[in-house]
Amino acid sequence: MALVDLTLYAYNFFMTLSTFQQISLCIIIPFIYNILWQLLYSMRKDRVPLVFYWIPWFGSAVQYGQRPYEFFEECRQKYGDVFAFMLLGKIMTVYLGPKGHEFVFNAKLSEVSAEDAYQHLTTPVFGKGVIYDCPNFRLMEQKKFAKFALTTDSFRRYVPLIRNEVLNYFKSSDSFKLKTSNKGVANVMKTQPEITIFTASRSLLGEAMRKRFDETFAGLYSDLDKGFTPINFVFPNLPLPHYWKRDAAQQKISETYMKEITKRRKTGDIDENRDLIDSLLVHSTYKDGIKMTDQEIANLLIGVLMGGQHTSASTSAWFLLHLGENPSLQDEIYKEISEVIKSKGQGGSLDDITYEDLQKMPLINNTIKETLRMHMPLHSIFRKVLSPLVVPNSTMVVPKGHHVLVSPGYAHINERYYPNASKFDPHRWDETSTTTTTNKESDEVDYGFGKVSKGVSSSYLPFGGGRHRCIGEQFAYVQLGTILSTFIYNLRWKLKENKVPNVDYNSMVTLPEEPAEIVWEKRETCSI
Repeated sequence: MALVDLTLYAYNFFMTLSTFQQISLCIIIPFIYNILWQLLYSMRKDRVPLVFYWIPWFGSAVQYGQRPYEFFEECRQKYGDVFAFMLLGKIMTVYLGPKGHEFVFNAKLSEVSAEDAYQHLTTPVFGKGVIYDCPNFRLMEQKKFAKFALTTDSFRRYVPLIRNEVLNYFKSSDSFKLKTSNKGVANVMKTQPEITIFTASRSLLGEAMRKRFDETFAGLYSDLDKGFTPINFVFPNLPLPHYWKRDAAQQKISETYMKEITKRRKTGDIDENRDLIDSLLVHSTYKDGIKMTDQEIANLLIGVLMGGQHTSASTSAWFLLHLGENPSLQDEIYKEISEVIKSKGQGGSLDDITYEDLQKMPLINNTIKETLRMHMPLHSIFRKVLSPLVVPNSTMVVPKGHHVLVSPGYAHINERYYPNASKFDPHRWDETSTTTTTNKESDEVDYGFGKVSKGVSSSYLPFGGGRHRCIGEQFAYVQLGTILSTFIYNLRWKLKENKVPNVDYNSMVTLPEEPAEIVWEKRETCSI
């Protein structure tokens, strides 16, 4: 009763104040509460140090959103490798470096959840019943279904298909038109998303599906991509234009996949070895006997292509820009390609380059590897804490309901792990493996989609780690290697501006700021 009386007294007192005084109190009280709460929080010895912030709820969102890696480094210098910050009402506990990678990626399912962290962000983009909109054991089986189309035999078929798509793009795109032009200017933020969609759809989804794709589809995937922003992480649905575009794009792409799936079901034209669509139509029954619906298969196809869109579009844009700044590297790669072609005998050409040949081109693979080091597509990876999580070798505990954040991209560009880290230098990898490292069987674990490396305490993890490690790593190297070799053998280019663009962090994907343009010219060996 006393509490009710006190509340009524406070309300009556508040109503006697002027409008200006009322507004002032509404602003001042949250700020005072915020500062007192942080003071009490900082006194707890069982909590990770919290980065101080002035604005309630928003916390450190501006600093993190505009320059995440610099923000992390500033916090590390003040608090150490483990600290927490407020992000739009959510407390994010960051653990930097290889020990942080181990802490988050190898945490138990009972301790952290990617599904709870991402479901509201990814479900409007991919659709229901797939990726993070299902239990983790279902996701592991979905990844296994998709891997049927990611075999070595598949990669052998994909190389000429990807190369032909790039050459056709050189002929038809307004950015090149190589049939009638010997030189020109191309915006890599336009060309690379389109090339990524065309090459991925032709190789993974088959000729019939590729014919349904045009430049508007690259635009639709771009609209989907804009659904991955910090504001979407907090508010998955708002009455805003980019939300409407996201939803319209998801519906359009889903309908297109469903038309092709329905056609194949109706005609019985299904060959499990032909492409990913057919593979999923055959291999999509869970261990408990439940089958994925056709709509779920369509949604999974969106997720698979979307994952590749993130990696290949941004990575190929970045390596074109870095190579434009360093034409001598282009000449080195050109020499590497030419020597492989020469080994084929008289009359050899780029068309003779096979999947096995790509494995014999260390500079091409190291260029991809170095690009992924400097520009990991996702600058932050989240998990939601399901049960109190003890920080190793400390008394600090991350409470249930908080989030943990790991950033391999931060380690990739940090001088503590890579000397001269800001320099684009593919030769730094000359004495190491250029693609996926094969570990001993004892160092591997199978989460349900095939064996992957168990160890994640590495400074280099461009494809993540643990049970959520990207299954498309080898396909990415095939796709990017084929795209790069086709560019190099047909074109020579330089930057239109004097330096490589800065990173645009407005999305959760690390893209170049526009204008991101190259000035190109044909090589003598251009096949068009």
